[in-house]
Amino acid sequence: MNDSFDSSSKSPPPQLSPEEQKKRKLWKNLFILNLCITILLIGVYWLPIKVYQMGGFLDSPSMKEKQTDGPSRNFGGAQSVAGVNPNLLPTSTIVIDATNEEEWTYFDFSRGEQVKIHDESSLEWDLAFRRGKIITNGGATNKFGKAGLIDLGEVSFDAVESVPLKDFISDQSTRTQTENPVLAQWYKYNYITHKLTARKNIYIMRTSDGKFAKVQFLSFYCADKQPGCIQMKYVYQDEGTKSFLKDNSGSFMPTTVATSPDISDS
Repeated sequence: MNDSFDSSSKSPPPQLSPEEQKKRKLWKNLFILNLCITILLIGVYWLPIKVYQMGGFLDSPSMKEKQTDGPSRNFGGAQSVAGVNPNLLPTSTIVIDATNEEEWTYFDFSRGEQVKIHDESSLEWDLAFRRGKIITNGGATNKFGKAGLIDLGEVSFDAVESVPLKDFISDQSTRTQTENPVLAQWYKYNYITHKLTARKNIYIMRTSDGKFAKVQFLSFYCADKQPGCIQMKYVYQDEGTKSFLKDNSGSFMPTTVATSPDISDS
């Protein structure tokens, strides 16, 4: 009796039919395939975004020094910023409202603010903004304007004390519109996050009436993350000289700024 019970309890499990074995193997392979695809998608999409966000967090002003959270939407007038060299002309910052995708927003350095323009051929403006596009009052845009640009690259803003001996580049005609090649790519575009980041380049601007300014673009987004709030830092020489010092004895001393790989360039 006991031997019969023991033998029945130790009987092997029922064998699966070949068709059931194939089904089980198929489901197992599908599970492994889905797992591999999930890991691949995480590696291709999620991980680069997190690495980029971490890099942006480490480079953010809050990790370096205490600053404001971002440009506010108080458009129009410039705000003065104290310079490092006491002999430097005052530096100003302004946020340009370029949120309109169809209408241009005009800026005049002599007044330090956005201006309303009724005649685009006038000399009452220097730069025009429309979302990420920037043009100048000169060249193909306006034959009466003298505006042009020089790209100095990533140098120290305060080290630029005068206008260098280089040729200014004016706006040029394309198939559909005019543009200035110097500002065609004043930003970096990230193909993963689809965000624009202002390059750290310093630009020398010759205004519509032949005076000079040095310019750096700081950001593209408003405080509410809406695109089109272009924050700009600049120094304007209203006397028409090529010096950005109070005593007009400036010299150009470029200081290279170290760069690090940016995911948006890939």
